[in-house]
Amino acid sequence: MPVPKEIFLAMCRNDPNSVYRMFCTMEESIARLEQRVKYLESIINKDSHNSGKPPSSDMGRKQKSLRGKSKRRKGGQPGHKGHTLQRVDNPQHSCTHSPEGVCSCGRPLQAGTLLDFERRQVFDTPVLPPLEVTEHCAEIRQCPCGKVHTAAFPAGVEAPVQYGERIRALMVYFSAYQLLPQKRTVEVMNDLFGVKLSEGTLNNAIQQAHSNLGTTEEAIKQAMKDSPVMHLDETGMYVNGKRFWEHSCSTPLFTHYFCHPKRGGDAIKEGAMLNEYLGRIVHDGWKPYFDFECLHALCNAHHLRELIFMKEEHHQQWADTMIEFLCRLKRVVDRAKAAGQSSLAKQTIQRYERRYDQIIAEGYDANPKQTRKEGAARRGRVKQHPARNLLDRLSTYRHEVLIFMHDFDVPFDNNLAERDLRMTKVKQKVSGCFRSMSGAQAFCRIRGFISTVRKHGYGVLEHMQKCFAAEPETVLLHDLT
Repeated sequence: MPVPKEIFLAMCRNDPNSVYRMFCTMEESIARLEQRVKYLESIINKDSHNSGKPPSSDMGRKQKSLRGKSKRRKGGQPGHKGHTLQRVDNPQHSCTHSPEGVCSCGRPLQAGTLLDFERRQVFDTPVLPPLEVTEHCAEIRQCPCGKVHTAAFPAGVEAPVQYGERIRALMVYFSAYQLLPQKRTVEVMNDLFGVKLSEGTLNNAIQQAHSNLGTTEEAIKQAMKDSPVMHLDETGMYVNGKRFWEHSCSTPLFTHYFCHPKRGGDAIKEGAMLNEYLGRIVHDGWKPYFDFECLHALCNAHHLRELIFMKEEHHQQWADTMIEFLCRLKRVVDRAKAAGQSSLAKQTIQRYERRYDQIIAEGYDANPKQTRKEGAARRGRVKQHPARNLLDRLSTYRHEVLIFMHDFDVPFDNNLAERDLRMTKVKQKVSGCFRSMSGAQAFCRIRGFISTVRKHGYGVLEHMQKCFAAEPETVLLHDLT
C-alpha cells in the first residue's frame, strides 16, 4: 500500500534519514527489476535470425534474411538451366484422333484431306504391376550309394516365404528418406503394391539394412578422417521420451551421424571421429570441441546472428560495423574463389585483420569490463555484459573467425552440418520420437548412408536395394570410396 501523503511529509520533517534509506532501497529494487526485465526481453526477442535457436521456435515471426537485398530481379537468372518437360521422339504409346462432325458445307470432316498432325504428349507413370513371385526349387537327389543331397539356395534366399531386395529397399526408403512414420509406410506399400505389411516386417528390414551397412559406415568414417576439413554439429533427439543428442560429422561428399545420451566431450570421444584427427573442424564454438588437438574454424553465420541481436536489442554500433565487415569480406573471398585463387594476397589479409582489430577495439571501448562492487561476494567471476562476452570470443578466436580468408578450403559458415541435421528434425516433427535406442541408431546409420549417396550424385533407391544384396559391403564400398 502507498504511504499516505501526510505520513510521508511528517517523515520528511521528523526523520529525513529514514526517508533517504527508503529511497535507496527503492532505487536498488528498481535497478534489479530493470535488469530482470532486460534479461526476460532478451529471451523473448531471440529467434532464428539473431541467435542459434531453430526456425521452428519463431512462433510465426517474419524472418529477416542475412543476405540483404540484391540488385537482381526475382526468378530464374540468365544462364539458369530450366527443367521444363520436353517432348520425346519415340513415345511408348500413340493415339490418333480424327475430327468429328460435319463442315459448314455439309460434308463429313473425316472425308477431308489429311494435311498434318498437331501433337501433344502426356507423361504418366505406368500402371503399377502386382508383385512378382519367384519360386526357388532346390533339387533333392539321392546318390546310388544311398546318400541324399540337396542343392544350395542362392544367397539371400533364407526363408520359405520372404520379400525381395526391391520391396525391402522401398520400405526403408519411405521410412528413412521420405521420413514417413511406420504406420504410414505400411499404408503406402499397401496402396501402391497391395502389400499388406506389418510394422514388425518394416522394422526387420530397417535392422537388416543397419546391420549390412556396418562396414560401409566404417569406410565413410575413415574417408572423413582423411579429409582436411570436417563440419560438426549436434541437435536434440528424443528416444522413448528422453532427450538424447544426434551428432553430425559432414564433408561435401560424406555424412556420418551417431546418437548419444550426452552432448559434450564424452559423447564426442565415444564417437571417435576426432581421435587423432589433425585436420580442421568447423563448428559453432561449442566448448568441448576445443578439448581436441586439431585445428578449428568458427561458424560466422552464428556470429552474424549474435551480432544482429546486439545491434537490435542492445544498440551496439560496433556490432553493425562488424556485420558489414564480415559480409563484405565474404563477398571478396567469393570473388577470389570464382577467379581461381586459393587465398587472398598477404597485404589484403593484413589490411582486413587491422580493420577487424579496430572494430573489436571500438566494441571494448563501448563495453568496459565490469569490476567487482565493493562489499560484494568474491566467489566466481564478475558477470559481464553479453556484448563483452561476444567481444572476448571474437578476440580470443580471431584466427578461427577469419581463417576462411587464409584458406579457401575452409568455408565461411557451418551450414553444411546444419543442412545435414535438418531432416532429423523433420523426422521427429512427423513421428514424435524414436521408440528405442536401436531404432535411433539404425536411422542414424541409414540416413548417413543416404546422405552420402546423394552427395555423390547416385540414385538413392538403387543403392538402398544394394543394401540387401548378397554381399552389400563389397558393392557399396566400391561405389562410395
